[in-house]
Amino acid sequence: MEQRVRVHKAGSGGGEVRVIRPDPVPARLALRDDGHWLSMYADRDGAARLTALWALAARSARSLVHLPIRANEAPEGVMGEGEPVALDLVLVHHSLQFPTASWKQVRSRLGAGRPHTAATPDDDFPDAGAVDHERRYHPTYRDHLGFDIAAHTLFVVGSSTAFREHGTALRGLVDEAPSHRHRHPGAGHFCVEFSSGPWSRPRTRRHVPGALHIQYSEDWRA
Repeated sequence: MEQRVRVHKAGSGGGEVRVIRPDPVPARLALRDDGHWLSMYADRDGAARLTALWALAARSARSLVHLPIRANEAPEGVMGEGEPVALDLVLVHHSLQFPTASWKQVRSRLGAGRPHTAATPDDDFPDAGAVDHERRYHPTYRDHLGFDIAAHTLFVVGSSTAFREHGTALRGLVDEAPSHRHRHPGAGHFCVEFSSGPWSRPRTRRHVPGALHIQYSEDWRA
């Protein structure tokens, strides 16, 4: 998987943070905090770009992968409870231990960035049959995803293993979703859902929704 990105650097807490952004930003990719859960919407191109950036996050332990998408309109016809809050997305390796409270300041210091072409292997995610989902419930398992929200941005935090194993399901938005209606006439939308570990719960300790629902939106009309 290959795509164009911009690499930014900004000071944070006496150190330097590297931030990677897609170039251009996907237009058909939107994220909302619906109160009880997090809702994301993607068309075919948006799903492909998200999957490629997800793979990049699995390999970029020293970088924040930032998708500045909160200005994007959600597709017509989607319903959220109350008044959903638009969010950006940051994917970050847990070993970086990035303090999310500093994100607003870091973001304000990002300049134009340096153009770069990023590439990850097409087989970077394991096959679905190779992922042992049951071990995620074992008390010693540590490769969960974690969610946090700061400065109108959802942070998805995890290890390389966590990003790769969840990326297998995410890849379904590219490989399976476009033909879903043809294969299953009358079926509902195609989606994947991720939970914040270490166990399924409606909210994290900081009251961030504990479920991220990513819906494929084939006929996107804003």
